[in-house]
Amino acid sequence: MAKFKIKKSSNGQYFWVFVADNGEPICTSETYTRKESALNSIRVVKEKAAGAAVEEQD
Repeated sequence: MAKFKIKKSSNGQYFWVFVADNGEPICTSETYTRKESALNSIRVVKEKAAGAAVEEQD
């Protein structure tokens, strides 16, 4: 099952990685000074991603 993993960077900031079923990373967030901010950004992505449009730029 795909999942979000919360991690802590070497400078002490938090970020998340969205990982596919096979364990490969799909995308990574920016860093946040607070863990709560990283968790909130996961919530926003989960809310907005399902309805997001796809825009091709050739």
